[in-house]
Order: sequence, then C-alpha cells, then structure tokens
Amino acid sequence: MNEDLPDKLYYSIGEVAKAFDVNASLIRFWEKEFEIIQPKKNKKGNRLFTKNDIECFKNIYYLVKVKGYTLDGAKQAIGKKGQTVTTEEIDVVQKLEDIKEELIKLKMSFDDSDVILKKDELN
Repeated sequence: MNEDLPDKLYYSIGEVAKAFDVNASLIRFWEKEFEIIQPKKNKKGNRLFTKNDIECFKNIYYLVKVKGYTLDGAKQAIGKKGQTVTTEEIDVVQKLEDIKEELIKLKMSFDDSDVILKKDELN
C-alpha cells in the first residue's frame, strides 16, 4: 500500500484504488472474488468501503501482489484461521521493503564513488 487513507467512515473506490496503486477495476474484481469484502452502496450505486474492507484489501494485496499467491491460494489462506496476515505484519514487511530500497540506493552511491576514486587513481 503506497499511501495512508484519511481517517473516515467510508472510502470511495477511487480512494481505495489510489491507496493501493491499482486500477478501480481490480478493486471491483477483488470485491467479486472475495466474500470478505462487502462494501455498502449509496443510492447511486457507488461503492463505499469501510476500514474493515480496507484491512481485507491489505491482506489480499499482500498475499497476491507481495507473496505471489494465486487468487485461489489467497482465498484458501484467508479462509483458514491463523493463516491470514495481520496488518502489523504487512506494515513491517512494507517498512522492510522501503529499508531495502534505501540500502540498495546507498550501495549504488558507494559503488559510484568507488569508481570515481579508482578513476582518479589512474590519472
């Protein structure tokens, strides 16, 4: 998940899609595929997702996009008690991924400066 959602009761499909950096069509698809997501609909038929729905999306996103589960595999994992991933675990994995990215950037900058130093030694 790329960005935190504001604290409110309901979220539009656009807000949810933006938070997960996916298309709204994927949110609709997951809604149909996973029974645990039950958005309310207003008079116009617009989906209104709750915080609970967002937590379910976090779990689905983590299993499918991060861990590489198939949809059936994710459904099975979510269906088994004790197999679902907690929000805290997802947050820790995301933070670790961010740290890994920063370390890679840092290593690349050291590698670049090492090349410059060696080039200076040759001159």
